[in-house]
Amino acid sequence: MSNLRKAAKSGAKTYRERSQPESRAHLGFLEKKKDYKLRAEDYQRKQTTIKVLKRKALDRNPDEFYFNMVKTQKVDGEHRERESAEPETTETQLKMMLSQDQRYVNMKKTAELRKIEKLKSSLHMIGIDKKPQNKHIIFVDSKKEVQEFDPAKYFNTHPSLVDRVYNRPTIDALKRGDFLGDMSEEYIKEIEEEKEKKYKELARRIAREKELSIISQKMEMKKHLLDKKARKIKVQGETKITAAQYRWCYQRKR
Repeated sequence: MSNLRKAAKSGAKTYRERSQPESRAHLGFLEKKKDYKLRAEDYQRKQTTIKVLKRKALDRNPDEFYFNMVKTQKVDGEHRERESAEPETTETQLKMMLSQDQRYVNMKKTAELRKIEKLKSSLHMIGIDKKPQNKHIIFVDSKKEVQEFDPAKYFNTHPSLVDRVYNRPTIDALKRGDFLGDMSEEYIKEIEEEKEKKYKELARRIAREKELSIISQKMEMKKHLLDKKARKIKVQGETKITAAQYRWCYQRKR
């Protein structure tokens, strides 16, 4: 029992490593065991790597060849790919590729414009929130008629339909039932939902057409910048909504 009490960690003596003696202070910091372990592990890791590389070198086929042997060069102790002296694509090829891409973008832009025009022609901009403030001036003979003026009676329609600028049936038409089916609450609600859906689609297509125009302008500018011989001055940098702006210097033609 006494042996167990002596072995308990709670009563154990705290282990402390000695520091560098004063007579050896000129030799620097005294290496502790934890420092030695880090140094030893690093040394062993390096020795293992060297052993593996030696084994690979011994097993290597002297007739083996792969293209990275001639495509890489050693820079600051690191193997890097050599920069090819000739560009992979010529200026003419780059211009052709940009033209092909720009032609595709312009085609999509034209398609969007046609769809926008088709939507506008079908909607006619009726019933929108920001509709134009049109005026319908009615002339009367006296102030008494102004005070007693009734728009529903004047337009011969139901009072709830006076504010409508389109599809405003008369009382006679309502009595005949020509518009009873069309004027139901369900029908009006369905028409309004369809109209709102169409206007949202129109707004999306207008935004897309604008974005395609910006892309086309940027591609056009990149194609012009491929000409390295032409002297140019940068006027404004490229932004999210505009292409970069350059001013080309005049060159006298021979």
